[in-house]
Amino acid sequence: MGPAAAQYQRPGMPPGGRMPMAGLQVGPPGAPPYGAASPLRPGLPQSMMDPFRKRLLAPQSQPPMATQRRGVKRRKMADKVLPQRIRELVPESQAYMDLLAFERKLDQTIARKRMEIQEAIKKPLTQKRKLRIYISNTFTPAKEEGEGGERVASWELRVEGKLLEDPSKQKRKFSSFFKSLVIELDKELYGPDNHLVEWHRLPTTQETDGFQVKRPGDVNVKCTLLLMLDHQPPQYKLDPRLARLLGVHTQTRASIMQALWLYIKHNKLQDSHEKEYINCNRYFRQIFNCVRMRFSEIPMKLAGLLQHPDPIIINHTISVDPNDQKKTACYDIDVEVDDPLKAQMSNFLASTTNQQEIASLDAKIHETIESINQLKTQRDFMLSFSNNPQDFIQEWIKSQRRDLKIITDVIGNPEEERRAEFYQQPWAQEAVGRHIFAKVQQRRQELEQVLGIRLT
Repeated sequence: MGPAAAQYQRPGMPPGGRMPMAGLQVGPPGAPPYGAASPLRPGLPQSMMDPFRKRLLAPQSQPPMATQRRGVKRRKMADKVLPQRIRELVPESQAYMDLLAFERKLDQTIARKRMEIQEAIKKPLTQKRKLRIYISNTFTPAKEEGEGGERVASWELRVEGKLLEDPSKQKRKFSSFFKSLVIELDKELYGPDNHLVEWHRLPTTQETDGFQVKRPGDVNVKCTLLLMLDHQPPQYKLDPRLARLLGVHTQTRASIMQALWLYIKHNKLQDSHEKEYINCNRYFRQIFNCVRMRFSEIPMKLAGLLQHPDPIIINHTISVDPNDQKKTACYDIDVEVDDPLKAQMSNFLASTTNQQEIASLDAKIHETIESINQLKTQRDFMLSFSNNPQDFIQEWIKSQRRDLKIITDVIGNPEEERRAEFYQQPWAQEAVGRHIFAKVQQRRQELEQVLGIRLT
């Protein structure tokens, strides 16, 4: 039986084709596959039920994490939309749909503005403000021998300052605006080794509200103050020839590179065939000392043309006249400070309070829409039942029967299968042959496992 069945070829099958194994769906649509367990018939004892069917019917335990993840439903914008039938029943709901459309536009605008703010924060946001510098001095005359106090006359110079109309609550220290401060006194009075007073910023420098210099003397002293501003990002002074050409005197490196590129683009100096090269005109040849250069060479060549910016120079006279005490000189200079809007934008991006509140309100809206949909389903159910109770009950029973078949994994129509005509159809003979072949193959595998040999 085994070899004969293996060599038997059915008409219409390709040579070497093998018959399907047990469990393959055979027969008309909706019928159970031959070789598989038949559905449970009415009156059949529960003990004769297929064990595999029992496994299917038994509720399978799911891990708690998977259950929790499945329970968390991802909300979508479409879940907020009311169905058309509900809008027809309640015309007032159109106001909610208008608010939903407005919310969608608002969300798009906020998302676009958030991206613009993120890009703006990457760039330095500064504004120019007035820094008022106060320069004053006091004079202490020499005391007689019998009197207490200093016997040598001296003066004290003070350099202080503050921002005008500063809206920030935290006042910025005066020294934080400068990289260095040099006070040059009269060299003839104090000599070449003691006429300079210097302060330079270091990583460990403590910020202060002002500077004080005390020296002995009883005559008026002319001094020069050199203030070097601390630009962030750093600024550089261009070579005079390149500054005239680009129209830029002192700027950041990025701004200088941008101005240089605009000049190259406007004068069409980029090579038309080799885009990475620049053909220098007569001005560039004088400045860069070359006829042709690569774009990658510009930063290196430009570094030799950048200088430290000019310091702010203030000439002041230290007066020791007793009748001219507490005289204060004021000077206003332009400084760049961080735009207060930058801190507000950073706080806006980092803030999650509004987002949490919006998420909570969105969850309430979704729950309300789900509740409305459930109430609409219940209303349709009751309305259909009130219109025609008999037809409604019959259709409902049919629906429940279809659902029960799906739940219990019952396939086919038991009412048709219990009649003899069902098994006299043309496909019955081939189905029986396949079923017998599957059983023979199954028995053969069992014998091979028991005997430990392979039958041929």
